[in-house]
Amino acid sequence: MKLSGEALMEENDFGLLHSSRLQQYAEEVKKVVEMGAQVAIVIGGGNIFRGFPRIKEKIINRIEGDYMGMLATVINGIAFQSYLENVGICTCIQTAIKMDEIAEPFGIDRAIYHLEKGKVVIFVAGLGNPYFTTDTAAVLRAIEIKADILLKGTRVDGIYTTDPEKNKYAKKLKNISFDMAYQMGIKVMDQTAFILGNENDLPIIIFDINKKGNFKKVISGEKIGTMVSKKK
Repeated sequence: MKLSGEALMEENDFGLLHSSRLQQYAEEVKKVVEMGAQVAIVIGGGNIFRGFPRIKEKIINRIEGDYMGMLATVINGIAFQSYLENVGICTCIQTAIKMDEIAEPFGIDRAIYHLEKGKVVIFVAGLGNPYFTTDTAAVLRAIEIKADILLKGTRVDGIYTTDPEKNKYAKKLKNISFDMAYQMGIKVMDQTAFILGNENDLPIIIFDINKKGNFKKVISGEKIGTMVSKKK
C-alpha cells in the first residue's frame, strides 16, 4: 500500500503528524494482517515537504527539496512503525538511503523474507534519488516484491471525470485503463507510476484511507475507490 504523506497531516498545521489518523491506520492494518494478507507500505512525506515555505519561494532547489522529502518519509515511517507496534503488529523498516542506526537497507529478498514471516514492511526514503516520487517508489517496490496489487490510500475516494470540488456533475470512475489515465492527465498519481504499472501489469486501486473500514473492504474485494489496470 502507498500511504500518502498528506493523509498523515494535521488538518491545520503543516509538518505535524495526525496522531488519531496514525492510530486509525494502525488498527486498519492490523485487521488486514489478521486476515492473513501480507502488507508492505510505502510512506509519503508530503506533509513536511509541501509545508516548508522556502521550497515554494525557490530558495531551496528541486534536488535539495527532494532529499528533504525523502527524510520526511523516514520521520513518518518511524512514527507509523511505533503505532503499528503499539497495536501488536511486528514491523520492519527498509530505507533506500543508508542509515544503519535507524532502518535496514532496502533489499528485495529481505523484504520478502519479512513479509513471509508475517511482518509489515515499511519502505521509506522513496527510491533514494531526486526527481522520483513516492508514487513511483510504491509501484517499483510492489513490482520488486511481486505484489498482487498496489493500493494508494489517500484523502480522495477515487478518480473523477473532473474535479468534484469544482464541478458538482463530476462522475466517479470505478474502473479505468492506464491509457485513459494518461489521456485524462490524472494528478492523484504521477504518470511515471502509471507507466510502470502498465508495463508490469500491476493493478492500482486509489481509495479513501480516512474512511474507517475501507482498507479491509478493499482487501476483501469490495468495490471501493477506482481501479486503474491494463484493461477496463
